Amino acid sequence: MTQHDSAKENEQKVAAEEHEQVTTEQTESDATDTNEEELLSTAADERIAELELALSQAEQRADESKDRAVRAVAEMENVRRRAAQDVEKAHKFALEKFANELLTTVDNLERALAIADQEETINANFLEGIELTHKSLLSTLNKFGVEAVGEEGEAFNPDLHQAMSMQAAEGKDNNTILAVMQKGYTLSGRLLRPAMVMVVKN
Repeated sequence: MTQHDSAKENEQKVAAEEHEQVTTEQTESDATDTNEEELLSTAADERIAELELALSQAEQRADESKDRAVRAVAEMENVRRRAAQDVEKAHKFALEKFANELLTTVDNLERALAIADQEETINANFLEGIELTHKSLLSTLNKFGVEAVGEEGEAFNPDLHQAMSMQAAEGKDNNTILAVMQKGYTLSGRLLRPAMVMVVKN
């Protein structure tokens, strides 16, 4: 082998080594780039997972806050409605005790009228005065929601009437009022005093 051939072979060797070194460096660089990409991708996935968790928690807190707000509004509406009902009841039934006391006066006037009807010699002016007083008192009570209940011939209603006795009566339907011993009264639809009645039982 000549000196020229030996030099040429050395050159080829060096070139091959340089090429191998470049290839190795390129491979290592590619591997490094791949590792960096994988790391970046993993970090991005982790960040996305964190953000999704934070969003989920925020949505849950928002739902809970909305639920609490809806409950608070509903509770306030209930309080307002109850207060309005209490005020309405107070207005309606503030006169209950006073009206009950007046019923005694109504009863006395009605008894006086019943006695006057049985008397043959009664002063007409006196009788008219009692009748006018009775009508005026009933009219005043009616203005404030007090109404009489219990009339002969009505169906017996245990919510409004108190049966004092039962009696057979031809031509009368069962469980109807045969006679009223004392009228009952309601205040704005609520019972003040039940009517004391005699009920038909054939």
